[in-house]
Amino acid sequence: MAAAVARSGLRRMFCISEFATPSPRMFSIPAFAPPNPPTPPPKADPSSNLFVSGLSKRTTTDGLREAFAKFGEVVQARVVTDRVTGFSKGFGFVRYATVEDATRGIEGMDGKFLDGWVIFAEYARPRPPMGEATSQPQQSWGPPSGSWGSR
Repeated sequence: MAAAVARSGLRRMFCISEFATPSPRMFSIPAFAPPNPPTPPPKADPSSNLFVSGLSKRTTTDGLREAFAKFGEVVQARVVTDRVTGFSKGFGFVRYATVEDATRGIEGMDGKFLDGWVIFAEYARPRPPMGEATSQPQQSWGPPSGSWGSR
């Protein structure tokens, strides 16, 4: 009798029929619950300054200016470059004379190809004030401040 109970217990333990259709009981363990999707950053308010991402390493400031000048008067264009190599870091900024020109620039260039790469244009978010930086890098090397030679 004990052997029959043990066999049926093993059969139940290794039977996959109860797992064939997902039940709410399977997902009730909090450690295995899917994480909440991240919330996207808020959209920037319309302004004459655009943030352009997805630029090729070969994109120049003049090339960026020429591409966006088709949609309005470009006051300033700047590709952010690496100090050592001089190549583009993959993003830049375009400032138009008016917000309407900037809107036309987004509509005309967002998702389009520039130098063989798909670029994305959106309104630039203002830089946060220096005192309110959200993530200050922590010093991870050397002695803690004030521990050596501070007699």
